Amino acid sequence: MNDKFSYTKNTAVIFMVTCAILWSTAGILIKFLPWNPMVIAGTRSLISAAIYMIYMRYEGIHFVVNRSSVFGGVALSGTFLFFIAANKLTTSANAIVLQYSAPIFILIISALLFHQRFRRGDILAVAVTSVGISLFFLDQLSGGYLLGNLMGIAAGISFAFMFVITGRADGDERGSGILLGHLITAVIGIPFLFFYETPFTMVNLAVILAMGIFQLGIPYILYGLAIRKCSPLACSLISAVEPLLNPVWVFLFDGEAPGFYALVGGAVVIGAVVFWSIWSNFQEHRIESTSVSAKEL
Repeated sequence: MNDKFSYTKNTAVIFMVTCAILWSTAGILIKFLPWNPMVIAGTRSLISAAIYMIYMRYEGIHFVVNRSSVFGGVALSGTFLFFIAANKLTTSANAIVLQYSAPIFILIISALLFHQRFRRGDILAVAVTSVGISLFFLDQLSGGYLLGNLMGIAAGISFAFMFVITGRADGDERGSGILLGHLITAVIGIPFLFFYETPFTMVNLAVILAMGIFQLGIPYILYGLAIRKCSPLACSLISAVEPLLNPVWVFLFDGEAPGFYALVGGAVVIGAVVFWSIWSNFQEHRIESTSVSAKEL
């Protein structure tokens, strides 16, 4: 994979900020679209897949089908489907923040599948995040909200699997996994057009095009550019713009306000993830510095 143009780290930060802002529009756009969640997910991903295929061709990313790309695609597809369903069944604030718990699930998956040992800070982060997630269930215990919250957690778990799988893949496998995730979602979601009423008005078409191009397609390209210059920690911290802005757009344009416990739970989850990321990065730098000092002696 070859870079077609050069850019600085500051430009990469701008790419990531823009990516997070565009991601954050998912909640309000979904609320404006009176379609079945599966139809939304499938159609959005089909449009996004077309955008991403153009990007892959431009960057010279080869499409490969192997264990890594397929599993990565399945995990990403699960993220899309669960997140769309969560936005329809619970508040946008709940859906996005519950998905944002993914870094904690990454720790759990890594420990179970790859026998990675937990540090005390990791265990504390898992515990605090679990408390934050549990607060979401105190606002609304009705069946719809409960199911939506569970969908949000499922989206976080799927997102974590996607990061774990693609994080161990090369450039072609990673890009292919992202494309497969879009295609799998399209294959699963679009057939629901024949079973649910799907009004194709000009407004609805404009919304779904905006979702496919600007909320999903272009952001994945921007993320790919940003991650080349910024560290994973930097991208992770910048992406915190998404869960913070998502409910803001919904409140401003749709009047949906998250409940008190959801706000507290969201603050706990975001705070735990951000502080864990900073702490983890500090620990890694300290270990590297210790290793360098030992070699010099």
